[in-house]
Amino acid sequence: MTTLEQRDSATHGGRLLKDVAHDTRRPLTLLVLVMVTRVGISIAVPALLSAAVNAVLDGDSAGHGSRALLWGAAVAAIALCDAVMGPLGAAGTGRGTRLLRGRIIRQLLALQPRSPLPPGEAVTQITQAAPQAGALPAAAAQSAVSLAGALAGFGALWAIDLRTAAAFTLGVPLSVLIARRFVGRVTEAQSAYLGAQADLATRLLGALTGARTIRASGTLATETERVLAPLGAVSAAGHAMWRLQKSTVWQFGLLVSLTEALALAVAGLGVAQGRLSPGELLAVAGYVKLAIGALQQVDALLSLAQARAAAGRIAGALGHPLPAAGPVTGTTGPGTVLLKDVTVRSAGGSLVLDRAHLALPAGRSMALVGRTGAGKSVLAGLLGRLGDPDEGEVVLDGVPVRDLTFDELRNAVTYAFERPALIGESVHDVIAYGRPDVSRRAVEQAARAARADGFIRRLPAGYDTPSAHAPLSGGERQRLGLARALVRPARVYVLDDATSGLDTVTEAEVSEAVTGALSGRTRLVVAHRVTTAARCDAVAWLHEGRIRAVGPHRELWHHPDYRAVFSADADPATEREVPWPSPV
Repeated sequence: MTTLEQRDSATHGGRLLKDVAHDTRRPLTLLVLVMVTRVGISIAVPALLSAAVNAVLDGDSAGHGSRALLWGAAVAAIALCDAVMGPLGAAGTGRGTRLLRGRIIRQLLALQPRSPLPPGEAVTQITQAAPQAGALPAAAAQSAVSLAGALAGFGALWAIDLRTAAAFTLGVPLSVLIARRFVGRVTEAQSAYLGAQADLATRLLGALTGARTIRASGTLATETERVLAPLGAVSAAGHAMWRLQKSTVWQFGLLVSLTEALALAVAGLGVAQGRLSPGELLAVAGYVKLAIGALQQVDALLSLAQARAAAGRIAGALGHPLPAAGPVTGTTGPGTVLLKDVTVRSAGGSLVLDRAHLALPAGRSMALVGRTGAGKSVLAGLLGRLGDPDEGEVVLDGVPVRDLTFDELRNAVTYAFERPALIGESVHDVIAYGRPDVSRRAVEQAARAARADGFIRRLPAGYDTPSAHAPLSGGERQRLGLARALVRPARVYVLDDATSGLDTVTEAEVSEAVTGALSGRTRLVVAHRVTTAARCDAVAWLHEGRIRAVGPHRELWHHPDYRAVFSADADPATEREVPWPSPV
């Protein structure tokens, strides 16, 4: 990370921490009030103790009892404040953490599938960075009030004895210098630590996703070594923080001890010289203890440094602009789709789609055919703004999809994917996902159209079977994904290789049923099978990001290069989805 990037990250991180502090202002306000009360009582305690001791030494039997009682009450009040501060601090930290996690999750979901963050970075930010940054407002408030109390104690020292206060002051400049160095170095080390953790998590998630391949290939040892490679960086960053903390602790410890010893020695000489009374000596000892808190901020400084590093990483993730929704609602139409000279580039700048121009008439079906990496899934994703083109326009019934609100677009365009995510508590909820108002009857009709009703009713609780406990094959999952698409009354249906996991006979049955259920609806179908392409009204043949030809399957079949597409991509599992570039 360059110096400019570090400064920019720190600036955005500071703003983010201000937002967290604002959101947690209620528990923080209560926490600050309790801490201020505690500090005020702590300032009074040495004076009360001094007065009680002096009363005893002066033989004031009536006065020392009441002063001792006041001192005991003050000590008890401090203990009560300490008991209350813990829950209030935890409440503020919990609320701040929840706010940051919510922002990160919303950002990641809104950016997908174009998120520039590796999965491990996202996991690290949610599990580690968010709690560290969320804890800062409460820790900073506590540190600030403690520092204010220390300054009050320092002021009390000046009021009691100028020489003792001057002796104590000698340790302040050095403590400030140590603190500044410590915060800067720990922030850098913590950022490196989080980065290494993110790399490790990304590798692990990738390995878990491909666990079957690793096992079948007999590469467990090699893959384990690859996944654990960042452990060295994690260890180095962790040890760097420990070394910094260790060196700073002894420096602060030595400084505190010397400062305290010097101040008490000067005060002791004051008693010997008659400048101070024994009670004032006790007061000085109490205020030295209170003021010395300004020099004992290692834990607070460590929290500050960690939170700064965590907030910087989170701010970097939140800094990626989200796709903006348009203002248009209430559109209608038969489902006419037009792609006008659409160009999409990868993160590296290479062309994924190159000036693709395609017209899909309303109520018709069109197959997208092409070799692996030709850009089929990227083109299909443009209709529902799963990605936006770098150039060109996607138009639905005369309205650019960029101009539609997201709710309007989701109601107009729906998807069925090759590997659908089954989100929902039950099988019924999986099909009705995103449509909480849909009826049970509509869900069952959609399942029948997708040829899923039969196996659903064989499940232990039918449609009410918990989705996590439903033993489903890949093809059955695809049929649930199709049912979820069919239950939505959209204008355009995009089927992204949504039947690739079915055997030939079942695929034919499902395709026929889906064709009947969507008769008169516009369909865009990513196809790998000859039979799937042949069932569509037309085929758009993609080659290296360009639309090479558009026409009926039977006409394109005469071209040997077109026939070669199906032999080359006979295995749909080899389809590679080209990653979207980072949003700009």
